[in-house]
Amino acid sequence: MSFTNLFKSVNIGRLSIKNRIVFPPMGTRFADVSGQVTQRHIDHYGARAKGGAGLLIVPWVLVETQMERKTGRLRLDSDEYIRGLNEIVETVHSYDAKIAIQLSQGGRAISASEALNGVPVSSSVASCRPYNTPARALTLSEIDHLVEAFALASYRAKVAGFDAVEYHAASGYLISQFLSPFVNKRTDKYGGSAEKRLTFLYEIIERTREKVGHNYPLMVRISGDEFVDGGLTLDDNKFIAQRLEEAGINCIDVTMGIVESYHKAMPPMSVPRAAYIHLAKGIKESVSVPVIGVGRINSPDLAERLLEEEKADMIAMGRALLADPELPNKAKRSELEDINPCIYCNRCEMATSDNVHVRCTVNPNLGRERQYIIEPTRKPRRTIVVGGGPAGMVAATQAALRGNDVTLFEKQTKLGGQLVLAAAPPFKEEICLLIDYLETQLRKSGAKVILGEEATNQSLIKLQPEVVIIATGAQQIIPKIDGIDKLNVVYAWDVLRGDVKTGNKVIVIGGGMVGLETAEYLAEKGCDVQVIEMLPEVGQDMEPFSKIFLLERFKEMGVNITTSCMVSTINDTGVEAIDNEWRKHIFEAENVVIAVGSKVNENFSTSFPKEIKVYSIGDSKKPRKILEAIHEGTQIAHRI
Repeated sequence: MSFTNLFKSVNIGRLSIKNRIVFPPMGTRFADVSGQVTQRHIDHYGARAKGGAGLLIVPWVLVETQMERKTGRLRLDSDEYIRGLNEIVETVHSYDAKIAIQLSQGGRAISASEALNGVPVSSSVASCRPYNTPARALTLSEIDHLVEAFALASYRAKVAGFDAVEYHAASGYLISQFLSPFVNKRTDKYGGSAEKRLTFLYEIIERTREKVGHNYPLMVRISGDEFVDGGLTLDDNKFIAQRLEEAGINCIDVTMGIVESYHKAMPPMSVPRAAYIHLAKGIKESVSVPVIGVGRINSPDLAERLLEEEKADMIAMGRALLADPELPNKAKRSELEDINPCIYCNRCEMATSDNVHVRCTVNPNLGRERQYIIEPTRKPRRTIVVGGGPAGMVAATQAALRGNDVTLFEKQTKLGGQLVLAAAPPFKEEICLLIDYLETQLRKSGAKVILGEEATNQSLIKLQPEVVIIATGAQQIIPKIDGIDKLNVVYAWDVLRGDVKTGNKVIVIGGGMVGLETAEYLAEKGCDVQVIEMLPEVGQDMEPFSKIFLLERFKEMGVNITTSCMVSTINDTGVEAIDNEWRKHIFEAENVVIAVGSKVNENFSTSFPKEIKVYSIGDSKKPRKILEAIHEGTQIAHRI
């Protein structure tokens, strides 16, 4: 495919950018405790600049730390931070890419522990879910102080060599708290009409221009729709964008949602690709400056089509570039099958929300760009990998690329392991892309793959391996429930695999991710589904945003959920259960689906002669998620 539009240059003010691919402001938590740049930052942005992105944006840099401090965030409230930031800039520039810095303050969207004296500040008195810490309204002198802080930080950014500054006026953070009537209830010059609510941002722009000059590119990120009652809509933001262009802003970066609707801003795989691009299109139709579109745009062909259809002038591909920083270069070389696909599992967002370094399910190199470089092993070893799931495929691929003699055994006739099951429920098609990618890389690595043959301890010893990597996965847990051996009892994996069919009325025992996704799988086929979970809440092992969307779909589909209830007996007509107050409940169904978790596969012996190095990875070590499987496969391959 020809990517004519994607690799066409574009200007932001007087700044020329070589292509339309943007690495947007994605949180990393790489900063040290003082807010300084670390080597992780330099390697992280260097990898994505080297990979071919045209514009990179460093996220959420604090301009003032007397009112708030946030662990893992970069700072620019003092000249002492210029030097470290310049290291990022110089690295990015060495790859002919451009880089902007996003300046921000959290306002009400921080916890009490991050706020001065435990009290956040905002445009007005307000609290913010999930923090629920009441914020106080900023005084006029404090607003003046913040305006100056934004302007000084902008000047420092210019001194550090950044090609542009982006003001974070989106996602429910401080500037957006002035823009939005959802938060801003002021009655002075900073509140009231839409024009007056822009005053804080106008003053920041005006004061910044006095310091950086009128030719230095300034950008603003806005939420095209806040998706809350009483918040900003697309029409409101068209007005805001027009006024910002008149005020001298050179580019509008359009995201969506605020803290209360943040699941919209980080749409998981259940949301259609480019679902919110209409917001960028609406803004683009209202202004003449370039507009950046974002929101689950995971492939260069989709990005090309959106540009061709004039939905945006530039395309932000945040999570996709976390998954594969080389995506632009691979697209340019037409190596599309070698692009490591983002599956929109949001483990990256979950990590930074938990205040740890960003992680990517499919890319173990994220934040570890120096750690997993493919280099020839000093001593090639005969290596056998048992199991063709994600852990096994990654281990075999990487070990073979390092020069080891690798053979992978998979007892099924196709590769993928539990990824095949994971791809079966509705809206999980992205998993199929990952399976295809892993198979392609395995094939290209030179590893030998034997399908449809079950390896045993004895058969492997005969092959005289030096290393055995066990990646046989997990097996379903069979709970101790009276009637578990009834003919109407089936298991979630068998349902998802298509090995069994159920009747129209079904009970799913277990409200974890597998149970809920199996429930949706059955409901989509027209079944009347009841989920029973012993804990007070379902989906506790799920990524939060995916869970929100799934429970919304459950309401539409009529899937019933009962929590704090333990099944005691399964009979021919359904189940009996006891709630946490010892009351008995009767649920009727034609079939009962068991989805209470998994355990290590105990069907493969790990006993080998001591001269053979044996490693267990992925679910063979402990049942977890795809991330752990892929990361452990990589770790072991670089250890042998």
